[in-house]
Amino acid sequence: MFDVSFIPAFKDNYIWLLTRGQRAVVVDPGDAAPVQARLQAEGLTLEGILITHHHADHQGGVAELKACWPVAVYAPGNESITGCTHPLSGGERLEILGTPVDVLAVPGHTLGHLAYYATGRLFCGDTLFGAGCGRLFEGTPEQMSASLDCIAALPDDTLIYCAHEYTEMNLRFALAVEPDNLALRERIARVAALRAAGRPSVPSTLGEEKATNPFLRCTEADVIAAARQQNATVSGKKTAIFKFIREWRNNF
Repeated sequence: MFDVSFIPAFKDNYIWLLTRGQRAVVVDPGDAAPVQARLQAEGLTLEGILITHHHADHQGGVAELKACWPVAVYAPGNESITGCTHPLSGGERLEILGTPVDVLAVPGHTLGHLAYYATGRLFCGDTLFGAGCGRLFEGTPEQMSASLDCIAALPDDTLIYCAHEYTEMNLRFALAVEPDNLALRERIARVAALRAAGRPSVPSTLGEEKATNPFLRCTEADVIAAARQQNATVSGKKTAIFKFIREWRNNF
């Protein structure tokens, strides 16, 4: 099994660095410079790149990295990804640094968005965040809700490696939805301590997300009640609640 660490990029992005010995693979390198600096500092050889979706802050560094290391680039086949050598659609199984990695189709944020699952570790880009989920730039609420269901079916101890440090902001919204959720209040305190110490709030676990993330809790009575308190005409159907919660978050 490979080791995982992060490379900070831009204001709040995490580029995930997977290593096994001196071999390396990166996930969503939006910026090549910090990746190159890390590889050179640690004497690592880049062997591959995993891309979750086409937004520039996730793939912008691919061309520059490939100019230095002619590596395989795994990416959504139905999105425009610079330098893609292995177009994927979900359902594939890869071998990354000697570890099986399952490719999951998780459309919603973008239509071709992928996630990569490696035995207890999920690299999910902008689909699922700490206490949140991605905006629906291209997909429908039905697609994103189904994608989150796909993720929720993984084991509860799965580590969620999302691509942005949005957790504190998302937790403020989650508290507005479920002010009486004790697990949520405990998480807020824990994350505040991590961030005050300059540490990342991710990865979280899927079990923690199920207990505190409103987008994974759209069948919970308190979440349904919160949505209906905001708008009494909202249907109690799961997708309708998800759509309303997502719109509420957009304007929070």
